[in-house]
Amino acid sequence: MTRALFGFLLSLMIVSTGPVAHAQTESETPEWRIVIHGGAGVITRDKLTDEQEAAYNAALEVSLKAGSDVLREGGSAVDAVQAAVLTMEDDALFNSGHGAVMTAAHEHELDASIMDGKNRDAGSVAGVKHVKNPILAARAVMDQSEHVMFAGQGADDFAESVGLETVENSYFTTERRKKALERVLDTQSREDADRHGTVGAVALDKDGNIAAATTTGGMTAKAPGRIGDSPLIGAATYAQNDVCAVSATGHGEYFIRVGVAKTICTRVELAGDSIAGAAENALGQVAELGGDGGVIVMGGDGQYAYVFNTAGMYRGMSDSTGAMETAIFEAED
Repeated sequence: MTRALFGFLLSLMIVSTGPVAHAQTESETPEWRIVIHGGAGVITRDKLTDEQEAAYNAALEVSLKAGSDVLREGGSAVDAVQAAVLTMEDDALFNSGHGAVMTAAHEHELDASIMDGKNRDAGSVAGVKHVKNPILAARAVMDQSEHVMFAGQGADDFAESVGLETVENSYFTTERRKKALERVLDTQSREDADRHGTVGAVALDKDGNIAAATTTGGMTAKAPGRIGDSPLIGAATYAQNDVCAVSATGHGEYFIRVGVAKTICTRVELAGDSIAGAAENALGQVAELGGDGGVIVMGGDGQYAYVFNTAGMYRGMSDSTGAMETAIFEAED
């Protein structure tokens, strides 16, 4: 086979397996809007019972309502994304706070980040073991310290010092996650679901400000101390007014290497890409390296997109028009 022919065939393969974009184009900017995700991966109808599907959709609606209530009352985008992901941190269906996956050392190490597009203030925590809601710790880093990121014991200590609730590490444990850890340790291999489950939100408020937040428990049986993309500004989380806000979910090592969130916003700002086109480009780079996952993106004008190169992504949107949608599988939008 000639090199030219090989290249042509490879390009066909990339096109056929590229990211799936679900975007909305509108003529008017909504007064406010929030978009959420609860993780991406091989999420197909045969893997969820009707009861599980209903439970996930209900949990997504709870998250959307929490964020929408903030925005409807004139609250900020950063408050809205915090409120939305808080509900998922407290819901064992998701891999964030309570119900997060476990490390190979049979513990939980959680990561979170938040960014305000108005002034590009940001805060994050990595590897926390005792703060009940990591997104609150990330917000406290942004608002109550001179720093952007705390890690490990220092992050837990900081959270406690500013009055955040702390818990025993066992608070995060569920039987489902214990069984998943045992399976991975026994088989020495991970299923797709073991690498995914990050949750996040992006929002536009009545003042035209945008924000993003991301929070996760990481991957099942990860090495203690491993940090993924979720707490890294520019990898999983980024927000810049009049450009875009991004929250990502997927195999973090690849999202870090591409700098997915910042890559998307840079392409929108400097290359003039649409938010969906920029996200497709970034996820295409992730795929070329061997990774997968998805993103939610909010443009500075309130337009939004869900883009993923997996079989599904838990996702939803609510806005000032009264519209609310949730979806799980690839072809629902």
